[in-house]
Amino acid sequence: MQSWGVASRFDRRDTGLEPSKSGVIGLLCAALGRDRSHPVDDLAAMRMGVRVDREGVLRYDYQTAMRVLRADGQPEENPRKNTVQSKRFYLADAAFLVGLESSDRPLLERLHDALRNPRWTLFLGRKSYLPSPPVWLPDGLADGPLEEAMAQYPPLVGPAPERYRYALEEPPGPASLALANRVRRWDQPGGPFTQRRFTERHVWIVEAAQGEVPRVPV
Repeated sequence: MQSWGVASRFDRRDTGLEPSKSGVIGLLCAALGRDRSHPVDDLAAMRMGVRVDREGVLRYDYQTAMRVLRADGQPEENPRKNTVQSKRFYLADAAFLVGLESSDRPLLERLHDALRNPRWTLFLGRKSYLPSPPVWLPDGLADGPLEEAMAQYPPLVGPAPERYRYALEEPPGPASLALANRVRRWDQPGGPFTQRRFTERHVWIVEAAQGEVPRVPV
C-alpha cells in the first residue's frame, strides 16, 4: 500500500496516481536521517521522473477519530460531538520506478548508499505504509539522461506492459508551448517540511513502448 497525497485537507486524504515529489524527498530525508526542520533545497533541485510498471488499484480506508479539538483549541466535553469521519485513499499493488536526475554525482551516490542503509524507517507516503520489497536497487546509479536511464531499466514486476506511462518533470529552460499532456503538480517543496510550503512544477504524462525512450515535447 502507498499514498501520495498532494491536496489532502482535513478529513479527506487523497492520493495521486504516482509518487509525488514531496513524498519521494521525504523518503530520502528519512534515509539520510535529515530532520524535518533541515533545508531540502539540494534534493528539491533534482529533476524527477516516474515510470509506472503497475498502475495498482485505488482503495480507501474509512476511519473515525474521537476527541478532536474544536476551532478554539479546546476539547469537546461530550466525545460524541467531536467524532470525525475520515476517508483516506491509497494505491494497492502498484509498482513505480522513480528516477532522479542531477549533475551532482556525489549527492546521487550518497542517496544511493542511504537507501541501502537508511537511518530511519522508510515509508511510502504514510508512516503505516512500509515498502514490501526494498526501494534500493543495486544498479540504481546510471549515467546519461533521465529518460534513457528509466527506459533501459528492466521491468520491476512481471508481466511487463507493452507500453509504459511516464510522469516526467519538465526539463529546465523555456516552457514548452505544447500543453496537451502537461499538468501542474503542487508538490515541489519550497523550504523545510516544518514550513509545509509547496510550489508548482510541470509534469509531462507520456507513453512509450517497452525499451523506447519517452520524449518530452520542447
